[in-house]
Amino acid sequence: MSINTPDDKLYARPPIPVTVVTGFLGAGKTTLLRGLVQKRQARRLALLINEFGEVAIDGDLLRATPDGARAKTVVQIQDFPYGLIAYGDDEHFVPAMLAIAARRAQIDHVLIETSGLALPTAVMEALQSDVLAPHFILDATLAVVDTPLMLAGDFGDVDVLGADAPPTAGQAVAAMFAQQLEFADVVVLNKIDALQEDQLLQAETRVRECAPNVRFLELAYEAQLDIRLALGLRLHQASQGTHQHSYTPLPRMPGPQASVLADQRLFNGHSHSGLAAHSHGLSTHKHFHEQDPGWLSFTLRSRAPQTEDRLRLALTEAARAEPILRTKGFVRCAGARRLLVQGVRARVNLDSVEEHQDAQSGTASELVFIGYHPSRNKVAALLSEMTGTEWQ
Repeated sequence: MSINTPDDKLYARPPIPVTVVTGFLGAGKTTLLRGLVQKRQARRLALLINEFGEVAIDGDLLRATPDGARAKTVVQIQDFPYGLIAYGDDEHFVPAMLAIAARRAQIDHVLIETSGLALPTAVMEALQSDVLAPHFILDATLAVVDTPLMLAGDFGDVDVLGADAPPTAGQAVAAMFAQQLEFADVVVLNKIDALQEDQLLQAETRVRECAPNVRFLELAYEAQLDIRLALGLRLHQASQGTHQHSYTPLPRMPGPQASVLADQRLFNGHSHSGLAAHSHGLSTHKHFHEQDPGWLSFTLRSRAPQTEDRLRLALTEAARAEPILRTKGFVRCAGARRLLVQGVRARVNLDSVEEHQDAQSGTASELVFIGYHPSRNKVAALLSEMTGTEWQ
């Protein structure tokens, strides 16, 4: 595929800063981003939203900003549904970024929300490519954490596996969570409103043990983060004056025959303001399905009006019966009432939404389920039985 780069005069302009937001399924990335969009001040933002599922839900939620149409002129959102942004088989990421570069005069900052089942390193690597490096620079990588789940041990520990032993759901979750933290500059402890100070200290200790090279830990009360702690950090830009570089072998490389790259200058860690060097390991050349095909997503739909209490109970039971880690979507209730469904494991929230906030059309309810080897047929049968409506 041939790619036409923007006009050469763009090379003389400062690169556009990019913030990558990562975090496991249900960590609250979209809600946190929505708060940042609302607090953007004069910044003109471009958002790229990646979801693992055939239906884009998160982009619709971000578009429902309080300032309405006015925000659309300074916040541009592009969905990347069903797939992993910037991974090897993604043919849309580079053209989308080059289109943003061509509008350099109208864009101050780019925010990229990765799928909850992706590592941020795929985007980090793409930004360092010959095609994108002249136009963009990584500002920081933020990892958002569901703090209560982490404290409850739901992200577990990665057990030692035999050479041919398939990972369990718990091991797969632990491995993904640990790597997302490992490659982050900033870890945001989210969903902390009901936690005490000793619990927050315990959470910080766990993060430091899992990812000792994380530079900053931030607290997000009510899913809100001060925009000064998220944008404009410049953690990967050369500082003025004395600047230290640290060139170290990448911790691991993709493929059984891969070796350390001869030229690692693009991957070096930078020392800023006395901070230790930060190493970026790039281990995402292969699509994660090739590494672990157990992660699955499917969509169920129903044309019958739903009863809120029955649906909540059915979704909770489905997450207990099957390895469902994330549920999200919109459902139609009696009287044309519309509900937003947000489920993390067996914790299910249903909130009313106004019609203009829901970009989905028609009268069907639509739910996306993400899990580790879940059975679509079993979940559909359980929902149909417990709600008294047909789900398929």
